[in-house]
Amino acid sequence: MARLEFEHVGITALAAAVPQHVINNYEYTEFFPKEEVKEVVDKISVFERRFSDKNTCSSDLCFAAAEKLIADNNIDKSEIDLLVFISQTPDYRMPATSVILQDRLGLSNSTIAFDINLGCSAFIYGLSVVYSMMQNSNLRKALILDGETRSKVYSPKDRRSAFIFGDAGVAAIIERDEKFGKSYFSLNSDGSREGLIKIDAGGYRNMSSAETVVEHVVDEYGNIRSAEHGYMHGGDVFNFVIREIPRDIKQTLEFAGKTKEDFDYYVFHQANNFINSYIAKKMKLEEDKIPATISKYGNTSSVSVPLTIVSELKDKLNGNRELLMSAFGVGMTWATGIVPFVDCKISDIVEVKDGKAV
Repeated sequence: MARLEFEHVGITALAAAVPQHVINNYEYTEFFPKEEVKEVVDKISVFERRFSDKNTCSSDLCFAAAEKLIADNNIDKSEIDLLVFISQTPDYRMPATSVILQDRLGLSNSTIAFDINLGCSAFIYGLSVVYSMMQNSNLRKALILDGETRSKVYSPKDRRSAFIFGDAGVAAIIERDEKFGKSYFSLNSDGSREGLIKIDAGGYRNMSSAETVVEHVVDEYGNIRSAEHGYMHGGDVFNFVIREIPRDIKQTLEFAGKTKEDFDYYVFHQANNFINSYIAKKMKLEEDKIPATISKYGNTSSVSVPLTIVSELKDKLNGNRELLMSAFGVGMTWATGIVPFVDCKISDIVEVKDGKAV
């Protein structure tokens, strides 16, 4: 198993942006009877989400978050030497969205810029990549931008996914400083389960065609989607998660020489409340140390961990705080991160409409 350790690198500031358009899940009844919608929403406890309009991409959400972050913290853009964009809903197949954002943000042409395409565990993976680059170089500041417009991925006619996913973007500044202690990461993958969460068509193995965009009934329950819509096998994902995630957390604690009592907060990927509650009970974690945002933002994929920190832990990360982050998803991939926060500055959440902050 991949276990990584870093020292004197940390997150100094965070910001987030969400679409202005709020979806009330109880009113998301265009394709399903109201009574059925209520039953689903009551079960999954996702009451609101944010959906991007046709003029807003993941990069727009990240740009708004980055501009807020830079302004609030008086960051000199010339000191940003690295930009990493994390997403599975990029602007284009090519070029990389990170390069577009480098120019849009007015960063230097000497800025390192690249994308990471991974899924729900990608923020923790991305942190480990950036920490590694920062620790062993003369890079001054790194900017992680993580954005997803999952509302554009899933069919509104497939009840198994129609009420779960939402859109958001985050920005994080990473710096080297001796005030930060050690960070620990566990990174894992199992490609034999690639079919648990997937989009079958639209890539280069099964390219877009007139046939791949045709919607059709996919099961005995009448769910409808095309081959270019995302789908997931929720039961199989749940079984995978309850087996692997508690074990990975325990092994990472052992690697770091920590106990579960050492942490101020546990921040889990916001897949659904049932999974996180199960993990918390199985590991006997204190519920008041587990912030949650799925009820108001839904599952925002890789954005969910940092969005939860911005939304729920603003003004709570003063001084020295120790966070454990855990995420899992598409691939399957899963990751655990033990990260110290020292006086992390968190901005107010920005809303975006037509690709611009409002």
